[in-house]
Amino acid sequence: MKLPSVKNVQLKGKKVLLRVDFNVPIKRGKITDDFRIKRTLPTINLLKKEGAKIILMSHLTSGRAKSLRPVAKFLSASWQIDFISEVLGPKVEGRISRMKNGDILLLGNLRSNDGEEKNSPVFAREMAKLGDIYVNDAFSVSHRKHASIVSLPKYLHSYTGLLFAEELKNLRSAFNPKRPFLLILGGVKFGSKLGVLKKFIKTADKIFIGGALANNFFKAQGLNIGKSVFDGGISVRKYFKSPKIILPIDVKTKNTSILDCGPNTVKLISGIISKSKFILWNGPLGDFEKAGFEKGTWKVAKLIAGSRAKTIIGGGDTIAAVREINNGKLLEKFSFVSTGGGAMLEFLAKGTLPGIEVLIRKPSDNGNK
Repeated sequence: MKLPSVKNVQLKGKKVLLRVDFNVPIKRGKITDDFRIKRTLPTINLLKKEGAKIILMSHLTSGRAKSLRPVAKFLSASWQIDFISEVLGPKVEGRISRMKNGDILLLGNLRSNDGEEKNSPVFAREMAKLGDIYVNDAFSVSHRKHASIVSLPKYLHSYTGLLFAEELKNLRSAFNPKRPFLLILGGVKFGSKLGVLKKFIKTADKIFIGGALANNFFKAQGLNIGKSVFDGGISVRKYFKSPKIILPIDVKTKNTSILDCGPNTVKLISGIISKSKFILWNGPLGDFEKAGFEKGTWKVAKLIAGSRAKTIIGGGDTIAAVREINNGKLLEKFSFVSTGGGAMLEFLAKGTLPGIEVLIRKPSDNGNK
C-alpha cells in the first residue's frame, strides 16, 4: 500500500490545503507543548521552498483555547504568518486571493464549524474550493471520520505529508519486527489498547501490561485492588494462560490505590528490555502526574531509550511523561516517537485508518477536480 506523496507533486503557485494537527495545550495564550507543531515543520518548509501557497487547517478540541492565534504567534518565529479566525467565507477567500508563492495562511479552528465533526459533504466541498491540492500531515487525527480528514480529499488531488509518511513507515515496522519483540502497554483505558493486544498476542515475544491496565488482570485473578482504577467493561480472562503476558510483581500504593509499578518490576522489565531488538511502547506505567509515582515510568523510559533495540513510543500521556525527563531530551534517544495516540493504536490494530483509506483511491474515484 503506497500512498501518493507530496514530494512527487509540482507545487509552484498551487494553493495547498495542508491538514495539520495543531491541537496543542494552550494556557494563558501560550503553547505548553509544541511537539506536534515542530514535527510538521518539515512539510511546511518543503511547500514553502517549492513555492506553494500554504493554507494551514487544524482543529482545537473543547476544553482547550478556542483560537489558533497562539499557534500563529508560535509559527511566526520561523516565518511570516497570516492568520484569520474564520474557516470559510468572503474574508477567507479574499485573503487567499492575495497570497503569493511561499505565503502561509493559518485558518481558524475547524471545529468552529459544525460541518467538521459531522463530516458534512457540503462543508468539505466549500473547503475544497479554497485550494488546488490537499495534503494530510495530521496522522494523529486520521482515525477520525471528520470532514477535513475523509471528505475533503474526495474533491481534490490528495497526498500525504512528510510526517504522515514517516509515521506509516515506522509503525508498519511493528508488523515485521526484529526479534525478540517486546510490547509494553500501560495507561488507563484498556478499551483503547485491546485491539493492539489482540493483534500482537500472536506475534510479540513478550507483552508487559502495566499502569491501570494491569489492575484488570489483578481483579480478574481475584486479587484485592482496593480503590485502584480499572476498566470494568473489559474481560481479560482469555489472556491468563498466555506465557507472553507479564504483569507487575510489585506495586506502589496510596490509600489502597495502585499508582505505580515497584522496583522489582522495573528490574524484571530491565532484563527483558536488554534482550529485545524491537520495543513498542504505549501508555505510562503509573500515575506519573502524582509526585512519587512517576518513577516507574521514568526508569523504564530510560532503559528503553538506552537499549540497542529499535524503539517506538507513542501516546499523549507517554510522551508527556517522557518530556519531563532531562527537559525532554530523552525523547531524542528513541528510534521513533509517534504523534498519534488513538491513531497510533488504531493503525497498529487494523493496519489502516479512515484518513488512509481515502488517500488510497485513485483521483477519478474521488471525484477530484
